[in-house]
Amino acid sequence: MFSPLITAQALQAGLATGEYLVFDVRHDLKDHLAGRRAYEQGHIPGALYLDHENQLSAPKTGRNGRHPLPALADFSALMRAQGLVPESKVVVYDADIGMFAAHLWWMLRWLGHEQVAVLDGGWQAWLASGAPAQTGVDPVRVGAQQPLQIPAARTAAAMPMVDADAVLANLRKPVFTVIDARASNRYAGEVEPMDPVAGHIPGALNRPNSLNLQAGGHFKTPAQLRSEFDALLAGRSPAQIVHQCGSGITACHNLFAMELAGLKGSALYPGSWSEWCSDATRPVARGAN
Repeated sequence: MFSPLITAQALQAGLATGEYLVFDVRHDLKDHLAGRRAYEQGHIPGALYLDHENQLSAPKTGRNGRHPLPALADFSALMRAQGLVPESKVVVYDADIGMFAAHLWWMLRWLGHEQVAVLDGGWQAWLASGAPAQTGVDPVRVGAQQPLQIPAARTAAAMPMVDADAVLANLRKPVFTVIDARASNRYAGEVEPMDPVAGHIPGALNRPNSLNLQAGGHFKTPAQLRSEFDALLAGRSPAQIVHQCGSGITACHNLFAMELAGLKGSALYPGSWSEWCSDATRPVARGAN
């Protein structure tokens, strides 16, 4: 079984044997070029850079959120061009508590690729381990510009997701529970630094994704995460959970943490709050509940 979380030491050992395909997804939501600059100044040797604003997002329409998912065929072609094949063992890292890494982790799982892990502690943990860094740009392992052929067995296990219409219908006839990964003050509608409307989807629970981490930026143990999510879910099964945040990124951090805890099968609402609040007819709740 391929673990979804890997340490800097284990990654360094695997790189020595050419075992992993590594992606750097460092990003800054307010400075979209910062991640690429940071990559060029220093990255894990052999790592390839992917940009969340362009390569990992579809064009924005003003109604589809701040990080709309690309078409599955387009994402498949992008990853094939990076050298991804069904047998690839992938490691993803960032410098932001794992939220961008968890997003690409989810996208690869959405594609049906199961052998993908997040580097625990990210770039900071790599440096702290004393492992070497590489500067400049690593050449892409260019593959054929064609969709990645994922075996049917893996495709069947691809991550589920829902759209805004499903979330709206769920308000009328509840079949799932939404968990909002944003900070509690954004959830409550007290502040909103990113989107034009403050508040949350009615009925959503709040689990700030920062709660998934222990001191030093590493993920909590699976047992601790299991205990915390069990308390939040209050008897609900993972299949009854849909994760949401501002634009679909930090929601993947919660989804990833649930997977670490052995709570598999929850879904993502990729458009999240930035898509939801773009339509004034969709209801908005404010306050702590």
